[in-house]
Amino acid sequence: MTAESIAIALHGRKVGSSWMVPCPAHEDSNPSLGITERDGKLLVRCYAGCAQARVVEALKGRGLWPEREPSSSWREINTYSYTDETGSLLYQIVKSERYVNGERKKKFAQRYPAAPGGWVWKKHPRQVLYRLPEVLEAPIIICVEGERDAETLRSWGFCATTNAGGAGAPWLDSYTETLRGREIILIPDNDPPGRARVLRIARALLGRVARLVVLELEGGAKDVSEWFEQGHSETELIYLLDGDGVRQ
Repeated sequence: MTAESIAIALHGRKVGSSWMVPCPAHEDSNPSLGITERDGKLLVRCYAGCAQARVVEALKGRGLWPEREPSSSWREINTYSYTDETGSLLYQIVKSERYVNGERKKKFAQRYPAAPGGWVWKKHPRQVLYRLPEVLEAPIIICVEGERDAETLRSWGFCATTNAGGAGAPWLDSYTETLRGREIILIPDNDPPGRARVLRIARALLGRVARLVVLELEGGAKDVSEWFEQGHSETELIYLLDGDGVRQ
């Protein structure tokens, strides 16, 4: 809904950058309602003295006012915890979503516990690999781009990890040291940022891990979670790992 569409519906006229229309909140033979659009917001003012709330209600009654979407505020949908070697919480990645004009928006934020309570909504001074205690115990580790993919692989019986921040996050030397001497499988997301991320990680790991495999999944899936949703299984993934990849 725009100022122009409201004005057209009410047979108004444009005056400068605003519109003048008959006010729907009172009998108005001489258009007295000004409608302006500023920073994506609609502003109304009745110069005959009608309260703004009354004008808005009258416009709503005619279906001429945008209704606020009930889910327009951010809603937390997933929380992923990063711990130290002993399993003590360091920080969390909080995934939130909201809908704007019917389009789903999402964001990820990092927070860590504050003393004596609450959260500090910023990056923790120490960054670690996801599911660190499991990673330290596993001889074979699959590294993916996001926590959701890591959890998908864990549900199929694999040890999987990632680092916070998505495709653009830096790969730290401490991550490489954590994985040193292990067998590492890198599965990129099926897009240019995902493949670029895996290339950076592979360069950091070469010569420092026992075996390095880069596996790009076929079939058009955007990531390993979607690949499993297409009907593939852990047996198929194991088969691909036995025959594919770059070995040192």
